[in-house]
Amino acid sequence: MTTEEAAQAALAECRAQIDDVDRRLVGLLNERVLVVQRIGEIKQTSGLNVYEPNREKKVLGNVLMFNGGPLPDEAAVRIFERIMDEMRTIQRDRMQEKES
Repeated sequence: MTTEEAAQAALAECRAQIDDVDRRLVGLLNERVLVVQRIGEIKQTSGLNVYEPNREKKVLGNVLMFNGGPLPDEAAVRIFERIMDEMRTIQRDRMQEKES
């Protein structure tokens, strides 16, 4: 096996691992959406706001506490800020659908 063939085989293995991790991440994100939808229903029924800055600060604190690396804390915060932004959008969209 040539060096290039060995590199290609190693890359293929790593990419298969990435595909598996991505599959699990999407599953976990969809699981999170189901919980977020339930939270949205509770908020809508109770007249509460979708955006809760104190809760989001707590989530980010948890992310930093649970992050053991090698993902830099700053990157973890940015990723979760984006996740929470998308979850708020899902909550708002779902609430609007139910009002229609």
